Amino acid sequence: MSDFSIIAFAGARSVGRKSLPERNPCHNQVMRDQRHRDLSLLTKAHLHLHFTGSMRQTTLVDLAAKHGVRLPSALLEADPLRVPADERGWFRFQRLYDAARACVRDEDDMRRIVREAAEDDAAEGSGRLEIQVDPTSYAPFVGGITPALEIVLDEARAASAATGTEVAVIVASSRMRHPLEARTLARLAAQNVGDGAGEVVGFGLSNDERRGDTQTFAHAFAIARRAGLASVPHGGELLGPGHIHDVVDALHPDRLGHGVRSSEDPRLLEELVSQGIALEVCPASNVSLGVYADDEQVPLRTLVDAGATVALGADDPLLFRSRLVDQYTTAREVHGFGDHELAHLARGSIQASRAPESTKARLLAGVDRWLEEPDGEH
Repeated sequence: MSDFSIIAFAGARSVGRKSLPERNPCHNQVMRDQRHRDLSLLTKAHLHLHFTGSMRQTTLVDLAAKHGVRLPSALLEADPLRVPADERGWFRFQRLYDAARACVRDEDDMRRIVREAAEDDAAEGSGRLEIQVDPTSYAPFVGGITPALEIVLDEARAASAATGTEVAVIVASSRMRHPLEARTLARLAAQNVGDGAGEVVGFGLSNDERRGDTQTFAHAFAIARRAGLASVPHGGELLGPGHIHDVVDALHPDRLGHGVRSSEDPRLLEELVSQGIALEVCPASNVSLGVYADDEQVPLRTLVDAGATVALGADDPLLFRSRLVDQYTTAREVHGFGDHELAHLARGSIQASRAPESTKARLLAGVDRWLEEPDGEH
């Protein structure tokens, strides 16, 4: 296949994940007894999913053909992206992400992405999706950032009704853009604040953690917090504990996008736990972006054992070829989490969401039912 083609692909998703070595026979028997529940039936919330990155590979091919866009061959491969955790690796990741985003060029495209994200989450047992979008990326095609956001919100309401998965929205600014733009987005988000389907529940900050000055985005986050929005910036994936301290001090997060590098500083991790800052952990992202060499190195067990509230997320399944249930499968098969521990993770994702209390109660009851049925078929 050439570097740039739009040849339709046909390939099964490559899991490419390793399992823990055998322990003792008694432990293995316990693990077998605990592993028969279907993880797609485990009720959960999905709190870390990017708009363009949520796209199905088949949808990307369709949109590229529709708009006459030539795609890099890497976007058509079955294997997940693997890059080193340096600036060259991030450049390759960002180049591919931008190529995919260039295929989203009208209202129908945007609505399709939201609808399919809801459908995919519903199929994986997610009763609440808080999808993250930067309206500036799509504003040129639909008449501005306000209509861009309104399209996403309107389709989120429709998709919620159609799938039963409640879809809310996080408005995110980029570290690569001027902080004044972040203030504009924060004000736009504040005009649409709420906690239900098709409403804005949080304000985020994404892109390369090594770029921009975190403190300069503090004003935007203050605007968002005053409006009642959750503070959900990225931090602690590409950079370590020092960067997490900067994000916590400047942006006062309710949830931290990734945050896995807090495991390198036990005192910092203890502070995050004591402050109730949840961690949106995306194991497939960590490995694909070279933060960890393989799934075994992702410090999921360390974070959970420290008492952190962890919400597993898929981040960008278009590039990482790994959806929400795959993250729970990694927790089970690589990190040895039994079904009660997996249910604990699911509860954490629900509690860390900005869903109404009535929605949280309904979803938490679903987790309990999953545990009550030995075969998970509730």
